[in-house]
Amino acid sequence: MSTALHAHVAGHRSRMRSDERRDQILAAARTVFAQGGYQATTDQVARAAGVSQPYVVRLFGSKRELFLAVYRDVADAILGAFRPIPAGPDAGTQMGAAYVHLLNDRDLLRILMQGFLAEADEEVGRLARHTLGEVYRMFLERTGGTPDDGRTFVATGMLINVLLAVDAPAHRGQEEGMDALLACVIEGVDGLEHVALDRWSR
Repeated sequence: MSTALHAHVAGHRSRMRSDERRDQILAAARTVFAQGGYQATTDQVARAAGVSQPYVVRLFGSKRELFLAVYRDVADAILGAFRPIPAGPDAGTQMGAAYVHLLNDRDLLRILMQGFLAEADEEVGRLARHTLGEVYRMFLERTGGTPDDGRTFVATGMLINVLLAVDAPAHRGQEEGMDALLACVIEGVDGLEHVALDRWSR
């Protein structure tokens, strides 16, 4: 193998390793930030990813940039779940089913909620606003529904997010009002009882 070709192959492998490490760190950061919020540290992320803290900083620059990278991935995943759904009479049902499917990834929805709490950062706030607005816009565009229909869709999703964030299903039986709210949500959202989160099942 010529020196130039060897250098090319070595460089390609190095880039692959770097890309794989970046994905590994992003996956770890997603879980760490989902559990600890923006207050979590790059040291915690590094330990979860099995790398050094300076390596995390070298790849992402700062905790803020790492959080933004995670939040962008989450926003893309949420919007990406709705984009393929075609306009038509079944669009509302399909978008509801797509959202219920997202509930299987609890970290994803927790990160979304963390973004609402980190609104003091302008870029995080912009991403959070864009994500909510796009969900509303796509719902109206695909379903032809009324603004109230769109509001109900987004509001129901946010209610489910909050119920998950406070771990309400795991504390069933402790508060009569909360039990009634949980029952109302489970009965009112098609497919929710079948989500792969057994705490939702009655």
